[in-house]
Amino acid sequence: MKKTLIAIATAVLVTTMPVANAQWVVVDPTNLVQNILTAARALEQINNQIRSLQNEAQMLQNDAKNLTSLDFSSLAQLRSTLATTSQLIQQGQGLAFNVSQMQAQFARLYPTAYTAATSGSQMALDAAQRWTNSLEALRTSTQIQSQAVQNFASDEQTLTDLVNQSQSAQGALQATQATNQLLALQSRQAIQAQQLELTQHRAAAMEQARQVAVQARAAEVRRRFQGDGTPYTPFTVNFYGN
Repeated sequence: MKKTLIAIATAVLVTTMPVANAQWVVVDPTNLVQNILTAARALEQINNQIRSLQNEAQMLQNDAKNLTSLDFSSLAQLRSTLATTSQLIQQGQGLAFNVSQMQAQFARLYPTAYTAATSGSQMALDAAQRWTNSLEALRTSTQIQSQAVQNFASDEQTLTDLVNQSQSAQGALQATQATNQLLALQSRQAIQAQQLELTQHRAAAMEQARQVAVQARAAEVRRRFQGDGTPYTPFTVNFYGN
């Protein structure tokens, strides 16, 4: 660069020599070259400043994209679907889902053994209630299964929308928000799976407890039928008085 500027300055001097001699103007070649170099350095600094401003402008544009929020949210739909499944569980008849209430009902309806103080009609009523509890537990489980099947279509659409939003994200914030919503969908599906498993296990537990109570009732009915007296003892009878 410096050599080029010196060559330019020399060419300028050679071109202006006749004029300089005619007008008796003295030109200092060294000073002229120095002035040209100074001007070139100033021009280079200006170009560097322009490039720096351009880079800063690009950085600001990128920051604006990274801070742009995602104009899409599936949270309301996910919460609505989860609330529907939870409502089906809460509407289930039979044993209460409250722990203290369930324990009291279970102790009364599913005893390990009946005593003589329990009437036959009460045992029959308890047996009917246990059958109803098993039926309602099974009904709740099948309802949750049906709701889970219905959720497949909406989940598929939500997944498609979120993937499209993630792929078309313009900045880090939009990509992060789309990813968070995908994780929320996965969490909702995991909760639904737990709810389905819970209702299935509950139905199985109700039926097992009913079978145990049936055995306890049968044992008490058999005891009452046999009575508490001395059992009959067979002995030989001589009809002819011999």
